Amino acid sequence: MQIAKLVDTFFDVQVMLQYLPKIVEGFFLTIQLALAVVFAGIACGLALALLRVARVKAVNFFIVLFADVLRALPPLVLIFIFYFALPPAGIRMSGFVATWLALALGLAAFAEEIFWAALLAVPKGQWEAARSTGLDFVKALRYVVLPQAVRITVPPLTNRTIAVTKGTALGAAVAVGEILYQAQSAYTFSYNPSTLTLGAIAYLVLFVPVVWFGRWVETRFAWKR
Repeated sequence: MQIAKLVDTFFDVQVMLQYLPKIVEGFFLTIQLALAVVFAGIACGLALALLRVARVKAVNFFIVLFADVLRALPPLVLIFIFYFALPPAGIRMSGFVATWLALALGLAAFAEEIFWAALLAVPKGQWEAARSTGLDFVKALRYVVLPQAVRITVPPLTNRTIAVTKGTALGAAVAVGEILYQAQSAYTFSYNPSTLTLGAIAYLVLFVPVVWFGRWVETRFAWKR
């Protein structure tokens, strides 16, 4: 009896079908937001790590400061700063942009440290061997050192990327119409937790393949012992 009541409460098919279009709408918006975060965050992190290779003290100081501050701040705090605190200063952005910027900056901070550690992990002899063949600094970095470093970054960067992209749910706090926001809105109107169950299913459909893909990438690009 209790199981039947539980099923009726959390898996009301009629309610789920009624609000399914809204969840699907949030599903595709979540994909857009996640892709935007991943591309911007990884690209920015790689660019900052490559800047550190030049070893300009003033530049490196600000890069390290950026990475430390952004890794320490919770993404939700950044979202609130961008969305609520900046408008009085004349800077306004949508909830989507605020969420994207906060998550992308957070991923960039972690990605920069991951790429930088990978660059340091490449043996110094690789630099020397590349330069001895006549390659200049930039070409040695591009053709010899960076490909090896990127391979090292795959496992930690994959895990961090998955963790950050799941943070798209934080966009619900500033009315971004992603999965969680749509599920919460549907619950408000229906007062039935089946809508939240539907949202959870949508997250599973979206992120389980991402986790599997991440595991495959780690296996595919792992160093062979």
